[in-house]
Amino acid sequence: MRLWILALGTRMPGWVEAGVSEYAARMPPHFQVQWRSLPLARRGRGGDPARWRREEGERLLAATPAGAERVAMEVTGRALSSEALAQRVDGWLGGGRDVALWIGGPDGLDPALRPDWRWSLSPLTMAHPVVRVVVAEQIYRAWSIQAGLPYHRAGEEHQHHA
Repeated sequence: MRLWILALGTRMPGWVEAGVSEYAARMPPHFQVQWRSLPLARRGRGGDPARWRREEGERLLAATPAGAERVAMEVTGRALSSEALAQRVDGWLGGGRDVALWIGGPDGLDPALRPDWRWSLSPLTMAHPVVRVVVAEQIYRAWSIQAGLPYHRAGEEHQHHA
């Protein structure tokens, strides 16, 4: 089983790359997380955001492994607690099927895409570079919960004292 995180946009600030790399390095070898940045549609003055989303949707589909469970990151998707995400991760690891997580660009995802389910990190609208770091951390947190590691509990204690 591999988790493919397919994200639109190829020029990320250094802090995004550092954050994603930090959490990716913590993952165990048996839970392979593959990050792939896909180019955005070429934007110009007086452009057509619907066309851009269609083109980017085609790129996401082309990069998605055959047979993978497809998860769209969308503000209108289903919100999950860290524990509920850990249950999903456990199911992914036990199921053996690849999973492709789609992170849209600045104009969002093509509404014509047909994911298996839609995941919302928050009702807040986030810049797509921020989503990458939050997804990386939440995937690591979910894995640490299902593995019984103290990372999640330490995070809770810190939140209560903040």
